Amino acid sequence: MSEFNLLRDFIERDSEKSQLLESLRQPVLRRANASILNSKIDAEKGCAEDRQYVEADLDDYRLCEPVMSVLQGKYCPKCGRKFWNDENFCPDCLVTLKGITDSIDIKSIQVDPHLEYVKSHSQENILTDENLLLINRFDFTIDDFNRVMFSIKAQAFRNLDSMIKNYDLDLDDLDVLDKVILFAKSFVHVEYKSYGGQLGYFEFNKIYVDDRQRNSLQITTLVHELTHFLVKEILTRIVCEILDCTKNEQVESIITYILSNSVFNNLIDEYAAHSVEGRFTIFGYQDYSSFLALQDKLDEGHVEIAKTIGNTFSIYIKELMEGFLDWDLRKEIKDQFLADTIERPNYSQLQFESCNKLSDEGFLKAIWLILTDGFQNVDMEVVDRYMEEFAKG
Repeated sequence: MSEFNLLRDFIERDSEKSQLLESLRQPVLRRANASILNSKIDAEKGCAEDRQYVEADLDDYRLCEPVMSVLQGKYCPKCGRKFWNDENFCPDCLVTLKGITDSIDIKSIQVDPHLEYVKSHSQENILTDENLLLINRFDFTIDDFNRVMFSIKAQAFRNLDSMIKNYDLDLDDLDVLDKVILFAKSFVHVEYKSYGGQLGYFEFNKIYVDDRQRNSLQITTLVHELTHFLVKEILTRIVCEILDCTKNEQVESIITYILSNSVFNNLIDEYAAHSVEGRFTIFGYQDYSSFLALQDKLDEGHVEIAKTIGNTFSIYIKELMEGFLDWDLRKEIKDQFLADTIERPNYSQLQFESCNKLSDEGFLKAIWLILTDGFQNVDMEVVDRYMEEFAKG
């Protein structure tokens, strides 16, 4: 882990953001500067403009298949199967049917958002000596990284567009939680739980959200867990790009192992998720709880490096999400928070926001260190178990 200390030479400090954060901690200036800070954060652009890649090859993308037609009678809100008008329940799912002309329950929409990444060949065994040399050589540029980000965003938006058309949805008719659920379903499966103390969690390309929460907390939980997916997906595609191989369960399992087995990598992942979540949370309700639960396991120097790497990931991911969670939708999220929230704002969490990010060169070196160290220390017994989970879909 000591190699990560070399990244200090590539840290860039956003002094303007740092000064604004400091002033926001002072009660007298907090309100006056809140809008300035939001404008500054919006101005961060960690990813190249999408228009640079409008001619990218989109043939690899899988579109969501139509589930039903609006011209037919009723449908099962659980499995999507269509029925005639005189039917009343689904015999397989044992739930009441809904009229297709009725408003669609966004929670019930069933799609396969699997994001494919097809390259020139497939590999069943990723952990070969030749591949380890390729990972270590790391022939990968910031332009390659930007193309990876664009490919994720483009396919998810095609999935989103397909859902809107297949279900004859009008986004203006949906409440803000349904809009965020729909956006998340463009990337991953979204399921619901009603037990345990966790607000939500992500594993094996599925997000689980506790629907006993207030709507505003469900929204931020979805954003937080979707960030975990995106960190995993970004690193998976980088490996596929370097090895020129199609994405499969083994690559995803290895990346999942790399992110979860190391406290340092886990801290990066958690900080990125909290930072992105905080962008879409009303000011004064940011939360870094799971990051704080981990940071005591590392020395202060490595915690700061992990925060810097995580914050750099978050800049790219925030820009991706802001393609959908735009100004209008963020206002709806704020309104939802104001309608739901009874607690007083707590500005103490602002102290955990990082003003440090890595230069392009430093960020690529960080990814190289994460992958080379991870690939050299893979526990295949654990990876095999992960592969079984990914194969279940």
